[in-house]
Amino acid sequence: MKPDLLEYDLGHGVRAFSTGRRGGYSIGAYASFNVNAYCGDDACAVRMNRELLCRTMGLEPARLVMPHQVHGVEVRRIDEAFFRLPEEERRFVLEGVDAVMTDLPFTCVSVSTADCIPILIYDARHHAVAAVHAGWRGTLQRIPELALRAMCDAYGTKAADVRVAVGPGISLEAFEVGDEVFEAFREAGFPMQAMSRRFPVAGNIVVASAEKWHLDLWQANRGILEDVGVPGGRILQSGICTYQHPECFFSARRLGIRSGRILNGIFLTE
Repeated sequence: MKPDLLEYDLGHGVRAFSTGRRGGYSIGAYASFNVNAYCGDDACAVRMNRELLCRTMGLEPARLVMPHQVHGVEVRRIDEAFFRLPEEERRFVLEGVDAVMTDLPFTCVSVSTADCIPILIYDARHHAVAAVHAGWRGTLQRIPELALRAMCDAYGTKAADVRVAVGPGISLEAFEVGDEVFEAFREAGFPMQAMSRRFPVAGNIVVASAEKWHLDLWQANRGILEDVGVPGGRILQSGICTYQHPECFFSARRLGIRSGRILNGIFLTE
């Protein structure tokens, strides 16, 4: 058995990927390759899927670092001291974390998504990587910028030197939001003309002219990265909408909250 993987070319010395839905042991809305233990899947299936992923990528299972995300902006550094902690303490350290970074080889930092935007960062100059979970709340609080700032403090990373992969997530066409979310982004200074549009409400038969705002989280996060100095040519975007392709990638808006998650990981290979 071999899982579906979408891999990104970020250069020498690193591997970055997003998992697809096929090739694992889970069933139902988790079918079949779900490695996330926080979304209600069978624990045995999750364990076997994680082991399969690690065999495929040449990783030790203990070196697959998966935080419990809360749509916040906490960034956690993973060093050798982390691995010396008891398992329960390691879980505590990863609680409420939405971005993880490391400079350890063959240590895969990752985030889980199912419509939110995953951002994988590689600093070849300082030999460090980070995985960032950017839902609309994290995007609003500019979590990619916070992650790069944390990498700068920890490793000396400069935004101009990094390469970035932006994985599958929900597209502007599919991401309908309420007026309060649109206003929150506008008040935060985001370029709304470039990253928002109004579309008719899907399935509306009472008021034909009813419209809702849609936001482009891909564009919002790309803008954040470019604003802090990441060259546009160093940002690789998958361009895959999870909502429009639920047969290949998990989408919570399509499948419901009790469904699988995409794992987006990055690790140094030397």
